[in-house]
Amino acid sequence: MARGSAIEKDKEVEKMKRAASLMVLLALCLTLAPLHNIEASPRPPVIVAFGDSLTAGLGLPQHEAFPAQLEAALKARGTETRVVNAGASGDTAAAGLARLDWAMPPDASAVIIELGANDALQGLPPEGTKAALAKIIERVQAKGLPILLAGMEAPRNMGSDYVDAFRAIYPELAERYRVILYPFFLEGAALNVGLMQPDGMHPNAKGVAVLVENILPKVEELLAEVKAED
Repeated sequence: MARGSAIEKDKEVEKMKRAASLMVLLALCLTLAPLHNIEASPRPPVIVAFGDSLTAGLGLPQHEAFPAQLEAALKARGTETRVVNAGASGDTAAAGLARLDWAMPPDASAVIIELGANDALQGLPPEGTKAALAKIIERVQAKGLPILLAGMEAPRNMGSDYVDAFRAIYPELAERYRVILYPFFLEGAALNVGLMQPDGMHPNAKGVAVLVENILPKVEELLAEVKAED
C-alpha cells in the first residue's frame, strides 16, 4: 500500500509539473504577443525634404523650419509621417546633385525636391539648372521613390527672358519624368513683408506655415503614390 501511495504521489507531482509548465508557456505567449503586434505594424512613410536654405530653415529654429512644420501638419490631419530635413543653405541644383547620394537616408519613402533659388539669384544659365535637376530626378527615381518637384521663380530684375526660361524648367521636367509638380515653393509668402524675414528672401515661421498649408495637398498626393507602391 505504501508503494502504491508513493506511485500515486509521483503521478500527482508530475501532473503539477506539467500544469506549471503550461502556465509558464501561456504567460510567455501573452508577453510576446504585444511585441509581435508592434513588429508587424507598418512603419510610417519617410519623406525627405531635399533642398536649399528654404528647406533647411535658415534663420529659424528647427521646429519652425519647413520639414518640421510639414510633419506636424500631416500628423494634425491624422497622417503619421516622418519628414527628414535634408536642406543645405547655399545649395544650387548642381551642389544638391553632388551631395544627393549621401544625403538620402536608406529608409526614404518619397522625396520633395526644392532647388533653384540660388541658381536664379546667381544668374546661372537655366539650362544648367535644368540639367542638374534632371539628374537628381533620375537618381531618385532609380531608387524607386516618388517625387514632388517644387518650382522656383527668378527675380524680376534678371529680365523677362531669363525669368520665363527659368520658370519653364519645372513644368518641363515634371512632364518629362511624370513627377508631381508644385509650381512655386514660396507661393503665398513671397513679397509679403509680414511673412518674410528681414532679408526678404526667407520666410519667417508664419510664412513657412503658409507654405505648408499651400503645398499640403500635393504632399498628400505624394503620399498616395507611396501607398500605391507598397
